[in-house]
Amino acid sequence: MTIALFDTHAHLISDDWDKYKPLSLTPDLPTPDRPNYTVTAEALIEMMDKNNVERACLVQRGHVYGYDNSYIIDSAAAFPDRLHPVVILNTQDPETPKLYRNLVKNHGVCGFRMAHTRPWILDTAWMSSPSAMDVWKACADLGTPMTIIFYQKQLSYNLPLLKVIARQFPDLQILVDHGGMPYGMTQVEVGYAKEDGEDILMPPPPDFGINETIKIFEDVPNVNFKITEINMERLAAEKVRPAHLVRRMVDSFGPDRLIWGSDVGQSMLWPYDEKTEMARSAADFLTTEEAEKFLHDNAARIYRHCYRA
Repeated sequence: MTIALFDTHAHLISDDWDKYKPLSLTPDLPTPDRPNYTVTAEALIEMMDKNNVERACLVQRGHVYGYDNSYIIDSAAAFPDRLHPVVILNTQDPETPKLYRNLVKNHGVCGFRMAHTRPWILDTAWMSSPSAMDVWKACADLGTPMTIIFYQKQLSYNLPLLKVIARQFPDLQILVDHGGMPYGMTQVEVGYAKEDGEDILMPPPPDFGINETIKIFEDVPNVNFKITEINMERLAAEKVRPAHLVRRMVDSFGPDRLIWGSDVGQSMLWPYDEKTEMARSAADFLTTEEAEKFLHDNAARIYRHCYRA
């Protein structure tokens, strides 16, 4: 039997540019260009139906829509039993916790994504300033998971900081986008590194650089790891089967802390059909129970508050 999937990382891009306009994350950054493709809610549902994907989290595409989460919220309202919005808001705005509480209670929002608007600036205020800590507390109070994304040059100092924060909120489920290790390096970061003349050297199996990065979370059970196409692309570049990485992570962190997301709407190297096929093949070295947890059950548990009674 084919395992039903829960896609925890789908980005939507509307085809209505009049209603949903591109916006920058900060006033001093340029308005982003329109992508040359769209992934509408209707298109995503069609792809999900075709590939036995039960539900999907709609992760705000901040580099297109900034802090305006209207499209993912409207889309989830149209398909409330299938789509669940995960918003990006300004963690430096003291009004954000109040706004987020309202979005969760009255607009079906199911989670927060904390992201650095300027990852080339090596600071921590975006995730640990007093206003940012109020956002963590709001998520903990509401029982909605926190998703956080790190860039390669941030790992050495942000991962230990995340461990400190995670222990302050032991009941809060935290999801680290793209695994939080070297194989989570995005294509944008690869491009920057090549422009700077840096060699891209990925740590080889069987460790994959885990010992130097996310191993510190082995005893922090509320920190989970999301495997997406970004990981798949890095692994493909190194000619390594994703199943080896997934097995290694389950061995280190147990079967309850790994989830899958497609990154559709951002990573577009492979069509959705292939993304889902790769997800299932990434579970080749897992037991049936472990595979079901990785591909569906862990996400369903973390986002269970989104399910209608």
